[in-house]
Amino acid sequence: MGHMGHMGHEMHTMGQVAGLPMAERGDDRDELRLDQLHVPIGPALSNWPAGLILRLTLQGDVVQDVAVDHLRVPSVHRLPFWDEPWLRAAQGEKVTRDRAARRRCAAHLDSAGRLLAVVGWDDVAARCRRLRDEVLSGAPREGVDGDLRRTVRRVGRSRPLRWSIAGLGELSADRARAVGVTGPALAADGDAYNRLLMWMSEVERGLDGLDDARPLAPDDRTGPRGRVDGPRPPSQALLDVLPELLTGAEFACARIIVASLDPDLDELALASVSGAAHA
Repeated sequence: MGHMGHMGHEMHTMGQVAGLPMAERGDDRDELRLDQLHVPIGPALSNWPAGLILRLTLQGDVVQDVAVDHLRVPSVHRLPFWDEPWLRAAQGEKVTRDRAARRRCAAHLDSAGRLLAVVGWDDVAARCRRLRDEVLSGAPREGVDGDLRRTVRRVGRSRPLRWSIAGLGELSADRARAVGVTGPALAADGDAYNRLLMWMSEVERGLDGLDDARPLAPDDRTGPRGRVDGPRPPSQALLDVLPELLTGAEFACARIIVASLDPDLDELALASVSGAAHA
């Protein structure tokens, strides 16, 4: 989108004090005039999709409007890391089920680790990242099976975790399908907690594919965030649905909702990789 140049202009027009934007006035839903603050988030934060920029309009602590932007994704002749096995298979290369299963499991552990870190579950987030690295390094199934299943159970059984994120970023399957969302966010058919559980469920299910040397099924075109052979990259649909999920949410919940979708901006370069996304 490349609208970074507008940020300085917007900040100037609203005015600043000590480098912070001053509040304006705007109508709330009851037609009252309340302070309105424009707050940019990103593009470089910990546990944040690299390059993503959100420009939020807040009234009090509630998000009233959202503009989604991102740093320019360079056109490079390499495949997005998390989608690579499926894209290579789409180009006719032989890809084993083990390779795809490891990439999917690792991607979901990476996403889960980011979301858990945002909500303050640092120890489990660190465990997810360690397991991610072990899976990617080729650790045999028996070497990671027990720890993975224990981690999945711990996440699924935690009531405080469920209470902290349930109800945030509700996205029904019907709405997801209507806006082109595929993959776990569609299958979850619910909120941030449902999406986390879906990631963990797919991690556990993916254990069956580890050390499987058979070729990837010809019709398997679904990467960690959705189908890679659709009319647009799966993460583009996740970015497109963000404004409606964030509008009306409390500011403190915005990062949780973003982390529960975890769009991968590297996918936005898919269209330039020799048409691989449409193979």
